[in-house]
Amino acid sequence: MKKKIFLGLSMAVAVSLAACGGQKSADNGKQGSDATKAEGAEASDNSVLNVEIGPPQETIDPALNNAREAANMINHTFEGLLRYDKDGNIVPAQAESYEKSDDGLTYTFHLRDGLKWSDGTDLTAKDFLYSWKRVADPATAAPYAEELLGMVKGYKEAAGGNLDALGLEAPDDKTFVIHLAYPCSYFEQICAFAVMVPVQEATIEANGDAWTNTAETYVSNGPYYVSAYTQDEQYVLTKNPNYWDKDNVTFETINWLLVKDSNAAYTAYNQGDLDFSRDFPKEELESVQKTADYHIDPLRGTYFMIFNCNKEPFNNPKVRAALSLALDRDYIANSIMQGLYSPATNFVGTGVSDAKEGSSFEKVTEEKYGNAFDLKGYDAQLAKAKELLAEAGYPNGEGFPAFSYSTNDTDYHKPVAEYAQDVWKKELGLNCSINILEWASFTADRRSGNFDIARQGWLYDWDDPANMLNLLVTTNGNNDGKYSSTEYDSIMDKAKTITDKAAYYDAMHEAEQLALKDAAIAPIAYYNDTWLQKENLKNVWHHPNGFWYFMHATKE
Repeated sequence: MKKKIFLGLSMAVAVSLAACGGQKSADNGKQGSDATKAEGAEASDNSVLNVEIGPPQETIDPALNNAREAANMINHTFEGLLRYDKDGNIVPAQAESYEKSDDGLTYTFHLRDGLKWSDGTDLTAKDFLYSWKRVADPATAAPYAEELLGMVKGYKEAAGGNLDALGLEAPDDKTFVIHLAYPCSYFEQICAFAVMVPVQEATIEANGDAWTNTAETYVSNGPYYVSAYTQDEQYVLTKNPNYWDKDNVTFETINWLLVKDSNAAYTAYNQGDLDFSRDFPKEELESVQKTADYHIDPLRGTYFMIFNCNKEPFNNPKVRAALSLALDRDYIANSIMQGLYSPATNFVGTGVSDAKEGSSFEKVTEEKYGNAFDLKGYDAQLAKAKELLAEAGYPNGEGFPAFSYSTNDTDYHKPVAEYAQDVWKKELGLNCSINILEWASFTADRRSGNFDIARQGWLYDWDDPANMLNLLVTTNGNNDGKYSSTEYDSIMDKAKTITDKAAYYDAMHEAEQLALKDAAIAPIAYYNDTWLQKENLKNVWHHPNGFWYFMHATKE
């Protein structure tokens, strides 16, 4: 049965690629005049690129999204004030230039001449004013709101409903001014982040939450616009004739496939229906590693488990610590995950800077505090887990309620879940069931607290440990486990205003140590990115925050 489903999905992918011209198009005068031509292009035409980044997403509303799969698509259809270049540097985008005041509290952005939305209407500084206020608006419930705007003057008042208190100005159509409450060393990276792109007020006011449901209403301002959209199957991205830098955008069409299963993606890739695929069955790893199509690059991020801290017995730090310490991270990363991940020793992983130029937060943690998880001392770690479980009132698991582990079924998620289920039963005497969900349902359940323990992963949006550690602040919109510590919140809150670099990183280390002591989360592994890319596809940019950029790619 499973093989039939996989083959059917692969065939559906191939058919949808061949039949793009037959789909409903946004070529109605609003979204450009080349949509029909681009959609009808043959897959062998070098004007067309076929890519697969992941499954259907919970949302493609920039303000509501917190998944990198959707962010990759948003990066191609929208553009913020700033953007990344091929070397990972921040460069001007919708803003042609900007100035920062000497005290680091005021940023003044000057927009380019003649900016347009994909429907041909003018884009002005007022669109940024509306969009940034929309992220702050509690009615929007943007998961990233506090993370991205907490440093802006008046954010607390805005989060309470007084949006006019937010320190933003649009004194004229080409000027956007931001006033910060305190300096933020990574603020330029926030201005290049997918959540902070402009969205069109008229479209959202006219369509409400449904503005993302059709190609016609999904008005954007980036290198591409969505010219056709088949629910849960694909987006057809067509080169935006109104984009300021359109002359440097290469492919006329990108077919953005939404593939739920790695086997289907792999079949489509091998049949030539995909030029690029992020997903492939990991049982094929040994064979794909021998090909020129296989790529692996560093990725800043941590794979971890979260506990529902509002539920008993997971509100008990000793229970959380016991469940975490019972897991052999070296075995998970190097055996189950086939060495494509690195075993986690703490929460903040590889590739994150520290105070000293060229230093590593991970290395400083190891030198100053040691590692929370001893990769060579699993037996002692397991013994500690049993001891803590008994101290929590559940010796050998006696009296511990049955619980579930929620995850989506891609990559190594299910095997990791099965390993944890087995270890918790055999070593701790606990009964855990596994709840497998499709991605969109999984993220929605996790955010709503409909879980006991759940898989989680976080890729850095910018190079700063706070981007990971902020996840555990009580009010953070991405704190799905609802961990809450007054002491932790106090450390993170005070750190925001620390201007001395060494003192700031000391505070970050203090916060991480507290989170590890409380077993707020169970870090498992550190990420790498792997994908398949046809040899003739060149100039694809990969960023260590987990983004690929296809707008300047070419086929030879």
